[in-house]
Amino acid sequence: MELNQGSKNNIALNIFKGVIISLIFTTIMLLIFAILLTYTDVSESTISTVIIIVTAISILLGSSLVNLKIKKNGLLNGAIIGASYILIIYLISSILNWRFTLNLQSIIMIAVGIVFGILGGIIGVNKR
Repeated sequence: MELNQGSKNNIALNIFKGVIISLIFTTIMLLIFAILLTYTDVSESTISTVIIIVTAISILLGSSLVNLKIKKNGLLNGAIIGASYILIIYLISSILNWRFTLNLQSIIMIAVGIVFGILGGIIGVNKR
């Protein structure tokens, strides 16, 4: 019984690590994009698209790296990583912007987060 509880804690810790990896990668990529936006002629109309792409890649990366270690339930673990990432981002957004609302872009981001988390889980579990 104790081994089973330790295994569950280890999976939870790995899922937490996946979310942190995703958040760190997102931060780095968005800082690079901000520098490009500031010092080049990149249009501000690209911001929404870049955010969605960076989010998808970040979640895919975090989910696949962690599921390499877990080696089971890639769909579920990946979905949890994607959903947790999105939940954290939206909690931070709602705290920083009191006019924050759910809109079409928010729904797209939620779907992208869960789908790319699942894809990362599949890749991580099946990678040899």
